[in-house]
Amino acid sequence: MIVQSAAEGAEHFVITMDQHTALCARFAEHFGNEQFEPVEPRALMLHVIEHHDIGWRDLDAQALRDPATGLPYNLVKTPFANIVETSSASPDANSEHHPYCGLMSSMHSWGLYNGRYGMSDKVLLDSLADDNRALADAMLEGEIERQKRLRTQLESDPETASLTQESRLFQNYKQLQFFDTLALYFNCVHEGAREEASFSHVPLNASEDTEVAIKPVETGVYALDPYPFDDAESIELSFTGRYLSPVSQGDDVREELERVPVTTQTFTLLAAA
Repeated sequence: MIVQSAAEGAEHFVITMDQHTALCARFAEHFGNEQFEPVEPRALMLHVIEHHDIGWRDLDAQALRDPATGLPYNLVKTPFANIVETSSASPDANSEHHPYCGLMSSMHSWGLYNGRYGMSDKVLLDSLADDNRALADAMLEGEIERQKRLRTQLESDPETASLTQESRLFQNYKQLQFFDTLALYFNCVHEGAREEASFSHVPLNASEDTEVAIKPVETGVYALDPYPFDDAESIELSFTGRYLSPVSQGDDVREELERVPVTTQTFTLLAAA
């Protein structure tokens, strides 16, 4: 789960990974204009973008309580044995839908531990304890083998062989990373604490990338430069979650979460002036 930051004394907005990836998919649906090529193959990419963290679904349903906060475990604060299971479960599920979805999901999992293939300075492997590193290494070796199998499967079919071309494959991977990190920008930090940020390696096409900057301009409104979406002026988007106060005891917070309503947070993106 994602537990959004909150002002002192305020409830935290708790977001499942399905709710996070739903926002990623909305970005993907609207991505593309004269500067930025849209996602392609569209149906497969929209599927994997909306399901790239599906391995968290069962874990999120448990709503395990973090004794340090009284809230659900937040992302990497989750016990590592649980995290590493999601890293292989997501490509497992996506592979069942289509080998290309499995390949893209596996690349996403592998990249999270390895600085997103060199596109990020956050290398999860470097921060792991020795026993966790052994678990991660075994999982990552399995993902490399999975990628080899899926690439061979795709290359053997004339209809999908071109999808494994390196430049095109990484164009799609970079698109997924942009949607993922842009969604995290909104999911992880509450409205009053969001600041200027930038997203590197956003693909214009298969051979060119750019950096996209985001800047809050007023409450609920954010300017992007350059603007990568299909509406020339602005776009309004939203995501859902539940507001929750810390729970004082128990192994999970499932009952408390189920008692509170699903709520929507909305924001507007527009082109920088």
